[in-house]
Amino acid sequence: MPAASSTLTAADRVYRHVKEGVLDRRYEGGTLLTEGELADAVGVSRTPVREALLRLETEGLLKLYPKKGALVLPVSVQEITDVLETRLLVEEFTVRRAVPAPPGLLDRLAALLEEHRRHAASGDLTALMAADRGFHAEIVRSAGNQILCRLYDQLRDRQLRMGVALLHAHPDRVERTLAEHAEILDALRSGDAEAAAASVRGHIGRVEALVRGPGR
Repeated sequence: MPAASSTLTAADRVYRHVKEGVLDRRYEGGTLLTEGELADAVGVSRTPVREALLRLETEGLLKLYPKKGALVLPVSVQEITDVLETRLLVEEFTVRRAVPAPPGLLDRLAALLEEHRRHAASGDLTALMAADRGFHAEIVRSAGNQILCRLYDQLRDRQLRMGVALLHAHPDRVERTLAEHAEILDALRSGDAEAAAASVRGHIGRVEALVRGPGR
């Protein structure tokens, strides 16, 4: 939206450009980004580029190398495992708290599931992962624990980046994820907290099994 973008500083524009590129895998792990290339791509001087790259380094997406550039950090198996363990702790607790689920929550989850299906049909993995993450975040928010909400929000970028990478490697996960989300929603509709928690455990556990690979 032009009105919103006009309020962004030069550093903000570089930050958004690079971050979106990393999350949607235009800039894959191992890519070396230079200040000059980014300045030309966004149409700014090098000073705001440095500011943006420093900010992205603190978020764990890049590693800066003076006079060389910024390396896009690959997603490690350990990082994915850490994120999934944190997700399991937060999501299993909050899905239990969501029962009995108010009609508004069920409606929002159904709408997000339908949005997920539309993006799956179009093949837009970045938008699909945003809807996927939104489905889980809606349940977390419903618990009403602001500390858990903030913790979960801190995982957002890692979830999106890891999710897109995983779907590229395992395209069959798209349909399976839709089915697993539908299972979680059905359990919430039925008012069965134990079934909902089991569905969340199974959903996250299957993702972890893919990350670990056979025999690990």
